[in-house]
Amino acid sequence: MEKESKRTKIVFMGTPEFAVGSLKALVEGGYDVVGVVTVPDKPSGRGLKVNMSAVKEYALGLNVPIMQPVSLKEPTFLEQLESLKADCFVVVAFRMLPQVVWSMPRLGTFNLHASLLPQYRGAAPINWAIINGETRTGVTTFLLDKQIDTGNIIFQQECEIAPQENIGSLYDRLMEIGSSLVLKTVDALAQGSVVPKPQVESEVLHPAPKITRETCKIDWNSSSTRINNLVRGLSPYPAAYATLVNGEKRVDVKIFEGAVADESGENGEPGAIVIKEKNRLCVKCAQGRYEILELQMAGKKRLKAKEFLVGIHNIENYHFE
Repeated sequence: MEKESKRTKIVFMGTPEFAVGSLKALVEGGYDVVGVVTVPDKPSGRGLKVNMSAVKEYALGLNVPIMQPVSLKEPTFLEQLESLKADCFVVVAFRMLPQVVWSMPRLGTFNLHASLLPQYRGAAPINWAIINGETRTGVTTFLLDKQIDTGNIIFQQECEIAPQENIGSLYDRLMEIGSSLVLKTVDALAQGSVVPKPQVESEVLHPAPKITRETCKIDWNSSSTRINNLVRGLSPYPAAYATLVNGEKRVDVKIFEGAVADESGENGEPGAIVIKEKNRLCVKCAQGRYEILELQMAGKKRLKAKEFLVGIHNIENYHFE
């Protein structure tokens, strides 16, 4: 039956590095990937250099058609897609597909989502699981339907979130776990050995909307625990930030690593800086204090807090807002 699975013709759809893990697993596992769909190249950066997606960069080494439609309803794209006669479409971190696309293959179209659905539907499930202080998360494969992240579940695999884990390390772990689940899902669909089940929405559902600059702004009128979770959930990218103020001087500071100094703490104005043991940079919160361990001022290099304090004079005149 394994040989039958590997003869299944697959079109893969994805964009970022997270999707590359699954595409690579399919290719290196000997599965028959007959085409790749990703976003169009776009100019970015100061020089507006044209950049390709991580999926395209990997797919260029494969001898398969690479499709980059502006619209997923373009007649020429749909004709090319249909001509590949794929049995299954695999989607990882791509775009919402129109029904004319996801209904095309005989075995259906499934998506790998980096959460335990129905929790954390949306664009940034890994970030929000950490930001909300979850201790476990996972990955889900499910069949696409007309809504976003609501289709029948094929498989799920759970994993723990370590106490001080950040988005960087959890992203890598879920990419690896998800890659294995994609292979398992292709096998099961090809063999007809799985019956997808509807999502059960019995709990309070937590959404996972796109991360914005507003999301990244630290609110010191919060607890040190919540601020620690926000920093972890955004590090190393895009990174939480706060504004360092000294009179008329204001500069944004990205915070990459920190810790809860205490959860009760002393009373004081949220955002006030407290220096402990000469080289520990702590900030008062509405509840407790948060210790900054690694940070970066706009236009400067990334520093450990001890290095930062050596290079800044009269820190007692500063505060965060």
